[in-house]
Amino acid sequence: MPILVIEDDPSIMELIRFNLGTEGHKTIGARTAEEAIKYINHEGISLVLLDLMLPGMDGLSLCKVLKTDVLSRNIPIIMVSAKGEEHDIVTGLELGAEDYIIKPFSPKILNARVNA
Repeated sequence: MPILVIEDDPSIMELIRFNLGTEGHKTIGARTAEEAIKYINHEGISLVLLDLMLPGMDGLSLCKVLKTDVLSRNIPIIMVSAKGEEHDIVTGLELGAEDYIIKPFSPKILNARVNA
């Protein structure tokens, strides 16, 4: 099953997808929460990498939606965000994210956390 990368910045999206691809992971990209919800409802998703600052619905709101929906509540979420303050990380984890990676990130650390 593919990993869904939700990121509005095309260069970061490409970096994440390229690095995951080199590890043999299949990925799907979504630039908005609304686009991501469509993929989650129609694809078998194994993991979500979620940026917090998205146009429209933000990543925290999307996390709430995913963790309360019966179809998606068991899909693990790793938040990937430039918001690196303690309260941002705690909020993301309290909403149900399994992990939180601060941008800029090391591709090796990203791959290690995805594989874990």
